Amino acid sequence: MAEPRILMIVTSADTMPSGKTTGLWLEEFAVPYQAFVEAGAQVTVASPKGGQCPIDPRSAPDDEQQRAWQDASAELANTRPLGEISAADYDAVFLPGGHGTMFDLPDNADLISLLNGFAADDKVIAAVCHGPAGLVGVTGKDGKPLVAGRRVAVFTDEEERAVELDQDVPFLLETRIRELGANVDPRPAFQEHALRDGKLVTGQNPPSSALTAKLTLEALNT
Repeated sequence: MAEPRILMIVTSADTMPSGKTTGLWLEEFAVPYQAFVEAGAQVTVASPKGGQCPIDPRSAPDDEQQRAWQDASAELANTRPLGEISAADYDAVFLPGGHGTMFDLPDNADLISLLNGFAADDKVIAAVCHGPAGLVGVTGKDGKPLVAGRRVAVFTDEEERAVELDQDVPFLLETRIRELGANVDPRPAFQEHALRDGKLVTGQNPPSSALTAKLTLEALNT
């Protein structure tokens, strides 16, 4: 596919109800963004509120990453509001994680409508780590949850407990995705792992960002 059009949707949430700071996990955006641009894709970045995307301070880049991710980081300064986005304008959508996604993506009407449009047109839908939180209200062509019966990788309950935020999130993502009928296929905590099931691509954690992007590009070309 020549110059695929990829929409990346990031969180607007910067604080958890518990008061802890949150946001986007930068690696999960920057690494796929670079891969998509290097593959010749046109990338648009959107968020529920638009404008500046908050970055989880725990994902702050080191000096080398800051240089490498400079272009990607610049894209987060002025994201487009989800309400202005149409699925018809894109070939694929990619949802990076960060705990912020757990608070402003699952019940977002604009997001659900948008992703239902991607699913109805059999377009590529991809998400990594906590990004699949944005899929919990999305349905496939059959009216069932998009993830039902699909092989899926998400940030696991084990990983959530390991980072000691299992009491801060509104639900445990692995548990919720399983409840929706997904065949969650986990790997040991914080090891690279991503899956492609047709046009659905998911990754387990930050180290899976590059592989999730690679599988997304492969899905676009089939």
